[in-house]
Amino acid sequence: MGMRKLASTLSVIFGVILIVGAIATWVMVTNTLADQRITTPDNAVCLADRDVRGPFTAYCQAMTIDRNVLETTDGLRYAEMDRDDPRRAVAQSASFLQASLFTSVLSFGVAAMAAGMGVLFVLIGLGMRDVSQHVVEPRSSTPAGG
Repeated sequence: MGMRKLASTLSVIFGVILIVGAIATWVMVTNTLADQRITTPDNAVCLADRDVRGPFTAYCQAMTIDRNVLETTDGLRYAEMDRDDPRRAVAQSASFLQASLFTSVLSFGVAAMAAGMGVLFVLIGLGMRDVSQHVVEPRSSTPAGG
């Protein structure tokens, strides 16, 4: 019984740690994006004229940058352009901006997954505790006549 209670307690503690870490990550990434004061433009692929503070607006801004830079570079990516092409610097900056925005989108996803896993661990721990309270230990009995 002691091992089941220990596993249950550790599962709940680990779940709470995951949830707290996920919330902290979500808040940190949201605040970092908000500090940049990015707003999706009028011609955004989606969610136009919105402050970039969450995963959806960050994704829309990254996709809008991609579309706009491809229009500027006639469909060429940074690595496909001649080194002497003056548009290459624009493509390079756009690539870096997109990578940063996609990193924040990924961070939001990992935070959401960690929170979900935390909830799962808490539920498993509580379920183990509930089961251990309902388990009846077998009684040792000696056979009759012997």
